[in-house]
Amino acid sequence: MRFDIVTLFPEFFTSPLQSGLLGKAFAKGVAEVHLVNPRDFTTDKHHRVDDEPYGGGVGMLIKPEPIFAAVESLPVLPRRAVVLLTPQGQTMRQEMFRAFAQDYEQLVLICGHYEGVDERVTHLVDLEVSLGDFVLTCGEIPALTLLNGVTRLLPGTIGKVESLKAESFEEGLLDYPQYTRPATFRGWQVPEVLLSGNHAEIERWRQQQQLQRTRDRRPDLLAKLSETADPNQHQSNSSEASHP
Repeated sequence: MRFDIVTLFPEFFTSPLQSGLLGKAFAKGVAEVHLVNPRDFTTDKHHRVDDEPYGGGVGMLIKPEPIFAAVESLPVLPRRAVVLLTPQGQTMRQEMFRAFAQDYEQLVLICGHYEGVDERVTHLVDLEVSLGDFVLTCGEIPALTLLNGVTRLLPGTIGKVESLKAESFEEGLLDYPQYTRPATFRGWQVPEVLLSGNHAEIERWRQQQQLQRTRDRRPDLLAKLSETADPNQHQSNSSEASHP
């Protein structure tokens, strides 16, 4: 997998790309990251990348020329997606990360800044993606999140592939509670079933805990699972909603 990150602040990525599992994955060649700065593609002596918005308003916008030039300088692999990180985009989800990891060999991530980018930049873009329903100071934070979420799914990043299958959101449920030594800590006991050695009982307990935790903390996920499990009912409900 090749990542190309279009960013005004390439130094933002220096430490994260060298740390933890992410750093090991890049060192092993599981994926590669290339940082490209739009400022390097400006033509004025001040290397200006932003300007005032037409029609007035607060703040500055990133101009289209340096973004286009930066993206067009990159190689184009057969299975490529150009992604703009913006609060107006689709919210990141685990299914999105899986699709990127499985279906693409190159992701170009454009990091927004200031009040955003000139709308014409969207003509370069295949998908607009958001970290959530809030506004940050820069697009580098969501870009790093997407980079991390996709890379950890690539073969060779995680030592035990089985561990990916039991994580939160992989099956539409939150993860079950987990414990390690000591068995007793400040009066809190590890559940007896986990000490029993009965793997069938442990598996049942974990499934029950996943359901209960999801019900308590993210009932929206359970609702989504129910809709997926009964598509005919979902279609009927959608039809009724569209035609009261």
